[in-house]
Amino acid sequence: MKSVKISLQMAQNVKDFVKIVQDYPYEIDLKSDKYVVDAKSILGIFSLDLSKPLTVEIHSDDCDDLIADLKKFA
Repeated sequence: MKSVKISLQMAQNVKDFVKIVQDYPYEIDLKSDKYVVDAKSILGIFSLDLSKPLTVEIHSDDCDDLIADLKKFA
């Protein structure tokens, strides 16, 4: 499992993020403090506090392509 810190402070960023992660076959979670949601769920993401940095937890060790795609949200 790998983790990446991101920021999704605008609604358009959330839509772009979900569009990217939906193309990957492995489990991806989004974590804010003690809350964890499915990163492929736009409603789940909007239930988090988006004013704070979020942690993307990728349940795969072979995910360098996804990490590269998420760099714009860092």
